[in-house]
Amino acid sequence: MEISDKISSSIKQRLSGCIKSAIPSAMKTAKFLLSIMIPVSLAVTLLKYTGILEYIAGLLNPMFSLIGLPGSAALVFITSMVLNIYSAIAVISTLPFSERELTILALMCLISHNYFVETAIQKKTGSSAVKITMVRFIYSFIGAYSLNLLMPGGSGKIITAASGTAELSLSGILSSWLYNSLYLIVQILVIVTLLLILQKILDEFGFIDKLATILGPLLKVMGLPDSVAFLWIVANILGLAYGSAIMIEQSGSGKLIKEDADLLNHHIGISHSLLEDTLLFVAIGVPALWIIFPRVILATIEVWLLKLRKSLFGKTDEPITA
Repeated sequence: MEISDKISSSIKQRLSGCIKSAIPSAMKTAKFLLSIMIPVSLAVTLLKYTGILEYIAGLLNPMFSLIGLPGSAALVFITSMVLNIYSAIAVISTLPFSERELTILALMCLISHNYFVETAIQKKTGSSAVKITMVRFIYSFIGAYSLNLLMPGGSGKIITAASGTAELSLSGILSSWLYNSLYLIVQILVIVTLLLILQKILDEFGFIDKLATILGPLLKVMGLPDSVAFLWIVANILGLAYGSAIMIEQSGSGKLIKEDADLLNHHIGISHSLLEDTLLFVAIGVPALWIIFPRVILATIEVWLLKLRKSLFGKTDEPITA
């Protein structure tokens, strides 16, 4: 009985240690995320109110005709790039799209969204912000062009209803932004803290190493090292923004070398949040397989191309100084 008590006490102490060590890192990461998210969301809210977003989208219209999309798709894509999937879907709900058009547009948005926040995170974990942005933007159009060639023609039936939205005053828009920002602060603090505690516990009890062993064969096919197994899972279940809590912590502590982080960043820049973001589009009529497999394939291609470039021009194995 005494031995059992000692074991129980030891486990409690280890769990307590995990929680205590996770909280400071969680607060630091949450502060970093919110320092980007809050001002960016305010700026985009004002740009949308003034009509500047619509003007920028209009400049992209000719590019969209080449990938089987109407000019109105440009507004959705721009909204996705500067904000997030939820905002893109909100715009989609006001415009008419067929299932085929919506699938192509969904793939583009899933690759290119939330640039300001996600690019800042990937820069902090060892990748070039300009390079990552260009990779995501280019692969959005490569993916869309490929789908336009591969997908069957479809009936052309419109599956999204063009519904009018009431215009809000500037004060109404700012009130809505403030409410959403307060909700975001609470959400970020809770999720980031719980996520980092989970990571500390898994690391403390050796589960991350076991996870890496299980996922090893899959990661090798995708060109990724075993060291990013847990990060890859988090990025694909919770998304890049929330997964950043662990990426930043591991990068700052030297557990993740720059080359491995860069490979992961290129992969998850193209393919992440395979669960939540995919389901959001499935809910409005997009076939899941057409927006899952192309992302994984394109991400895998980019990682192998990146490894080829690194083998030709050199690589960096130093820990990241975040």
